[in-house]
Amino acid sequence: MPLFRRRTGGEGGQDRAGRRGFGFGLGRRAAGAPAADRAAEPRFDPAFGDESVRQVLGQAAAGDWTALRPALAAADGAELTWLAGAVADVAGVEEWTARAVADDPQDALALLLSGARHVSWAWEARTRAQAKQVTEEQWKLFHQRLDVAEEQLLEVAEREPSWLAPWYFLQISARGASLGPEVADCRFEAAVRRVPGHPASHRQRLQQLCAKWGGSHEAMHGFARSAMLAAPEGSQLGELVALAHLERWLDLPDGEDRAHLADPAVVAELQEAAFRSVLHPDFVPVRGWQASFNTFAMAFSLADQPKTARLLFDALDGFVTESPWHYLSGDPVRTFRAHRDRCAAY
Repeated sequence: MPLFRRRTGGEGGQDRAGRRGFGFGLGRRAAGAPAADRAAEPRFDPAFGDESVRQVLGQAAAGDWTALRPALAAADGAELTWLAGAVADVAGVEEWTARAVADDPQDALALLLSGARHVSWAWEARTRAQAKQVTEEQWKLFHQRLDVAEEQLLEVAEREPSWLAPWYFLQISARGASLGPEVADCRFEAAVRRVPGHPASHRQRLQQLCAKWGGSHEAMHGFARSAMLAAPEGSQLGELVALAHLERWLDLPDGEDRAHLADPAVVAELQEAAFRSVLHPDFVPVRGWQASFNTFAMAFSLADQPKTARLLFDALDGFVTESPWHYLSGDPVRTFRAHRDRCAAY
């Protein structure tokens, strides 16, 4: 029997039903079967296998702004946004960025990192607990940190009008601060004016349109499909279709969730999206491509489409991203391994 275990969790002001075990009976295949033996050991790597990024993260952890700054100054557009996001997830960055901003208030890069870190730090304070389980002090910290992020990121956007990065992070802070659909619309449009087709900004827009954030399933699915069709074949934006179906799955009760993903019409949409995007001959891997492959791998595995899922797992070669595996109970690496090994039998 499939094993579905709920994990509790929440985001924003609404409860979030975390999910769900590994999804399939794992005993079908012996743990020592040859295909599993040949597979790379699953691992989570915040540097995405890039030694230059690993160096940046090490400098961020050490608070070495002098060494770190040149790498950020040399980046622009999506690259700067990606690096700033990676640095923002490093514990303690809020301490040395505060000093860097105080030392040079005109340094837009230091201000950007501080604002980005305050967005990530806000969610650390709020945690993934259900909204009703978040304490008053946690809510207070959440909003205090988002307030700082808003002020700093808007200042960066004014100083550096061509930069994508502040508008990307402002989408996240607006959602957390419940600033409303008009603000969300403007910030997404500002981001894609600077870098059209930016995958991460489109993911944030999809989140904004989710029912759990005050949107609707219809708006979410409509956006995902229209964005995919408007993009050239081989674009990463086909991932949005898979993400939308995973969000719908997440919102359904046990039994109905699996039935949704296994519905032939949904499977057809997932197949179309995958072969129009990450499995298309024109797909070119860019920074963070593994996130899209993990999304499709999980969606196809849960939809009981192991042959297609295996294509994604094979391409990943054991590279795990936290999202979307955190929607399932347990450690994302262990969950990834269970799904991959189950699909390796096909």
